[in-house]
Amino acid sequence: MNSINIVLYEPEIPQNTGNIARLCACCGAKLYLVGRLGFSLSDKFLKRAGLDYWDKLDIEQINTLDELINNNRDSNFYYFTTKTNKKYTEYRYKKGDFFVFGPETRGIPEEILNQNKETCATIPMKKETRSLNLSNSVAIAAYEAIRQLNINL
Repeated sequence: MNSINIVLYEPEIPQNTGNIARLCACCGAKLYLVGRLGFSLSDKFLKRAGLDYWDKLDIEQINTLDELINNNRDSNFYYFTTKTNKKYTEYRYKKGDFFVFGPETRGIPEEILNQNKETCATIPMKKETRSLNLSNSVAIAAYEAIRQLNINL
């Protein structure tokens, strides 16, 4: 079991996914790419952002979020969004938890958020700003879980 699992639902920007892949390799998280991707996995920007960490990465591509959830029924899923007031630091994470992030331009669909209101999390920011960069958000969430779980990297 991985310490934490990062889920990118329909990511659109290869550089963000490459940065997140590198982060996952560095902190020992598994990366799941779910649904249709806005780029090819052979994209040069994706590869460049991930540098030479691809061989150190545990990565899996899944067709649907439902498939991922059904395959991991005993795990907790947290949905990161700007559409909730519950801060990501208010949760107590467990080994094997899944952190779900939506596409850069749309975020996680409302339908999914509405079905999972009790596990939606937000990263606080100033009211006049729209959102953080996806790779920054993943890093914030991942390292909070690492801190809570006292994982020694």
